[in-house]
Amino acid sequence: MTIAIITGGSRGLGKSMALNVATKGHDVILTYNSKKEEAEEVVALIEKQGRKAVALQLNVSDTKSFAAFAAAVKQALKQTWNRDTFDFLVNNAGFGIHASFSETTEEQFDQMVNVHFKGVFFLTQTLLPLMADGGRIINLSSGLARFSYPGNSAYGAAKGAVEVLTRYLAVELGPQHIAVNTVAPGAIATDFGGGMVRDNEAVNQRIASQTALGRVGQPEDIGGIVAALLSEETRWVNGQRIEASGGIHL
Repeated sequence: MTIAIITGGSRGLGKSMALNVATKGHDVILTYNSKKEEAEEVVALIEKQGRKAVALQLNVSDTKSFAAFAAAVKQALKQTWNRDTFDFLVNNAGFGIHASFSETTEEQFDQMVNVHFKGVFFLTQTLLPLMADGGRIINLSSGLARFSYPGNSAYGAAKGAVEVLTRYLAVELGPQHIAVNTVAPGAIATDFGGGMVRDNEAVNQRIASQTALGRVGQPEDIGGIVAALLSEETRWVNGQRIEASGGIHL
């Protein structure tokens, strides 16, 4: 029995990750910020697969809440699995802000850093004592840390920081046999960024024309690769940035 914690698991990429991970035979603790009903729907779908799942509330930008969240995780582990540890952590939760560099406010910058970097750093640190040796951590980055689209400087920079953090974690957690990798999605048809890639036909077609496989990504594309990276077959992959973008801007 293995247990994965997936942040932001109530919708979009996180929902796909949770369902794919469950399909591979893992149980899931998923977090949500405000969409409790959607999170409970994901729990129900996982349970239909014969796996166990729990949904817990978490605001990844509020580092002061992490100790209480860890206590809730510990309680859920004991009540649902009669365990003291979990196996996998997927730092997925996040959102985007589209603003030019010259117009990005300090508040917007802080939001991006708090969610996508500071939150990842200290949530991982807080949960590490509950993580079993030999586990895995996957941090979500973005293709925007490799290529640059105007209006994404704060988001892309925060994701770049996460990629560097991943390599440091891979080294420092090596003695615990915990592998740490980054998954960097390309443009995905979800409600991220107001659903621009999904709902704006011109944007969708432009991105598809710049992608070797000729389309934008779907949530299943990312959920599948996260599940694969938590499999026994990928245990020797460590400290890597794996871009799942269909080959955009090659």
